[in-house]
Amino acid sequence: MVPQHASEVVATAGLVWLVFGLARAGRAHLAPLLVASCIGAAYWFTSSTSFADPAVTIGRAFTDTFAGIAPTSVPPFLAAQLIGALAGLGLVAVCFGRPAAAGEDEAADPFGGQQPAARSAEECVLSR
Repeated sequence: MVPQHASEVVATAGLVWLVFGLARAGRAHLAPLLVASCIGAAYWFTSSTSFADPAVTIGRAFTDTFAGIAPTSVPPFLAAQLIGALAGLGLVAVCFGRPAAAGEDEAADPFGGQQPAARSAEECVLSR
């Protein structure tokens, strides 16, 4: 695997880990800023300029810019992205564990979904 493909694996794994990690940690509201930052950093600091998305990879095959790629390079980049996605999902499982099953994460509710009636100030004083 050439350095560009290896950097594509790393960039894709990092992006998948970031997105799923934010969701698992309950911080999905930070995704727009952090995903943009991750892509920007990967663009500047990886040799592949981080395509990180199969649609972007295919689209760049049709461009005539410094960030474009030859159509014959698309399949290896797609394979690198698939490997990166699987590695990212593995990192998510290691770092954040598996997602809780429905109902498994909920605490017992002693009131059965109903809230107790609020007591007035007079009731509080009289009950002393």
